[in-house]
This record gives sequence, C-alpha cells and structure tokens, in this order.
Amino acid sequence: MTATHSTATAKPVLRSDYQRSVAEYWNNERDPVNLRLGDVDGLYHHHYGLGDYDPAVLEAPAETREQAIIAEMHRLETAQADVLLDHLGDIGPHDRLLDAGCGRGGTSIMANLRFGCEVDGVSISEEQVAFANERARERGVADKVRYHFRNMLDTGFETGSRKAIWNNESTMYVDLHQLFAEHARQLEIGGRYVTITGCYNDVTGGRSKAVSQIDQHYTCNIHPRSEYFKAMQANNLVPIAVVDLTPATIPYWELRAKSSVATGIEGPFLTAYREGSFHYLLIAADRV
Repeated sequence: MTATHSTATAKPVLRSDYQRSVAEYWNNERDPVNLRLGDVDGLYHHHYGLGDYDPAVLEAPAETREQAIIAEMHRLETAQADVLLDHLGDIGPHDRLLDAGCGRGGTSIMANLRFGCEVDGVSISEEQVAFANERARERGVADKVRYHFRNMLDTGFETGSRKAIWNNESTMYVDLHQLFAEHARQLEIGGRYVTITGCYNDVTGGRSKAVSQIDQHYTCNIHPRSEYFKAMQANNLVPIAVVDLTPATIPYWELRAKSSVATGIEGPFLTAYREGSFHYLLIAADRV
C-alpha cells in the first residue's frame, strides 16, 4: 500500500504532523506486552485488562512462571473486550460493525466470533492493518472481518451503515467532537456506540503528573471526563450506561508490573488510578 492515500476517500489518510507521528509510533511498535500476549491464542489486543488475577501464577515454578503470568494477563485483556462487546446491544449476523482504532484487530475478531456479523476495523497504522488482515486470513474469517488503512475521523464508509461502533482505548488520539460527529454519521438511528477509555478527572483540576507521563509515553492526548459527554451531546449520542471500571483494572496493572513485559509505565498508571486523577470508564450511547 502506498504512503498516505485511501482509494475509498481519495483524501490523505494522515492529515497532520501529529497523526503522522502517531502512525510512525505504531508502525514501528513491536512491544512484547502486545505481541507475546497475543501469541497465547492469536487474539492480539491493544488495550488493558479487567478483573482479579489468579495469585497462583506468581507462585508457579520458575520455569513456567513467566508464561503463566503472560497467559493470565492475556485472559484479563480478553475479559476487557468481552465487557465492551456485552454493551453493544442486540447484534445479529446481518449487522455491520466498526472497530475504530482497531490496533492489531483482537476485538474485531471477538465480535465476529460472538455475533457472526461483518466487522470493519480502521487504523492509521499500515503495519497494524496488514498484521490484522493476516490474522483474519489465518482464522478463515477474512470474508467477514476486514481491516483498512483509514482515518477514523473520516472513514469513507456509508452514512447510516453501522449497527454499532466502538473505540477500545483509541479516543485519546483524536478530537472527540470530530470523532463523534463521524460516528453519528455512520450509525443507524438507534445504533449503539461504546467506548472504554482512560480519562482524567475534572474534579482534580487538569492533568496530574502521572497522567502527563502516560500521555508522553504513548504520544497521546488524554481527555477530561467531561469532554466525552459534551461531545456526545453535541452529536446526537445519548449515554445509556456509564461504568467506572477503575477498581477492576488496577489488579491488571499490579500483575503487569511484576511481569517481564513491563514497560515502565505501570507506575504512573497505578499512581493515577489510586490517587483518583485518572478514571477507566465504559460509556455506551445510543444514536438518536
């Protein structure tokens, strides 16, 4: 695929220096915390985990302990994706879904396995798109699950064509008003939007030091909690569920900090969650 153009939109996919820097980061990323976990069962995630971990993995024999920890972290990340899919509503095999900011495609595969429907994923990383499409071919679902090098702020997909859309930890890379306007355009009336995201706490007054460290690490721009609801209201998305997942994600970070795939960002995440300056939220909203 050539550099920055999509045949579907006839516009550059990467439209700013910032987007080009984000794409470069993910094109070059080969982090074991993403790849080794995905190797467990072929579902490659780019999000974090939910639920208590089994403490027995830390007591496993030395020769098997690390693989036990990796498998347990992957289980928690897959559980997170299941929670997101639980909130998509009534999805049938003839519906079409969109995974916005799909990463290496794990959640899209899980949606197809659960609902039997068509899923399109979009990413501004050509490396991620190629990797995800190869995984879909290996699983024999490439006719139903397709990944595209497109910008989630302007995908080129048809208006009203989606029963549900989600962002799984990808909203912090874009302007929320632009994102939700595009999602609202693509959703059918009554369609469902779900995001799981980290957002900073307006009550504590701006980004804390720990939140700023997370931004710097991932080249992202974490939004305040209030901005999600302002942008949804402005774009005909009415929240139906808001779930604070913060307590449920802390064990994942505690386990990850003890693993060989720790990246050094575990401390800021744990600090931000524990001090209350950062929230891990699920928001589900209907298109009206």
